[in-house]
Amino acid sequence: MAVLAIVYAAAWALFVLVGDSWWQVLVAALLAVVFAQFGFLAHDLGHRQVFRTRRPSDVAGLLIGDLAVGLGWGWWNAKHNRHHANPNHEDHDPDVSPAVIVFSAEQIGRSRGLPRFVARHQAFWFFPLLTLEAWHLHVASFKALFKPSARRRWTELALLTAHAAAYLGAVFALLSPGKALVFLAVHQGLFGLYLGATFAPNHKGMPVLTKEDKLDFLRKQVLTSRNVRGGPLRDIALGQLNYQIEHHLFPHMPAPNLRRAQPIVEQYCAEIGVSYLQTGLFASYRQALGHLHEIGAPLR
Repeated sequence: MAVLAIVYAAAWALFVLVGDSWWQVLVAALLAVVFAQFGFLAHDLGHRQVFRTRRPSDVAGLLIGDLAVGLGWGWWNAKHNRHHANPNHEDHDPDVSPAVIVFSAEQIGRSRGLPRFVARHQAFWFFPLLTLEAWHLHVASFKALFKPSARRRWTELALLTAHAAAYLGAVFALLSPGKALVFLAVHQGLFGLYLGATFAPNHKGMPVLTKEDKLDFLRKQVLTSRNVRGGPLRDIALGQLNYQIEHHLFPHMPAPNLRRAQPIVEQYCAEIGVSYLQTGLFASYRQALGHLHEIGAPLR
């Protein structure tokens, strides 16, 4: 947290030092990485991995998620908890709801409008669409605060508004209108792409469950998840979510311990005959995109 806070402050200091220049495109790319790393930290805070008690987790999550990054921490946590309870379940997991991309043959049959149009070649659309993901998350964060179920509505609204005012104010105050728009497009586009490219290997292309599937907890979590092999640098780049199977089995386990749990879980799955998938990063993308392409085949 301390390292990320220093890098975050340094990146914005660099933004001011560079000034009204096209070199700001590189600063935008740097800030996209920093924002995504803050997103990983907010994810860990939401799972209560960092502090022993709830209050400091909530305070840090609100400051990092809402104020520093501009994403509704409360809304995202509620959505993410539904995902963990029923990963890749087409009726209960919000991450496989067919908003634009469709994930199963049943969803293809029910799709209309934009999702049906995109589904024809959704494997090719997938990564380009991720450049819009950050914008979607910002808008969804604000919209969620006006629902009756919203908690801490005014606190989160104040923090999100403060972020938007400071962020947009700084960009348009320091940069000419053209450069400001390019900065926003590059920063938010790469931010969304980075987040999406990190989460895509975890479940995309794995079995999609329906109400007909009756699995116990272990099988429901393991069979719908995929690990990505890699060393320390890849662990950092992927927010240690490349140990997705272990994370789903033990969501409160601090992320640095997931790599220690991995060989234990893999061995246990082998002993009880449960399929355990671990692959390389690019192989995971091939599997995910191959699944999306296969699902869209009936429309081609």
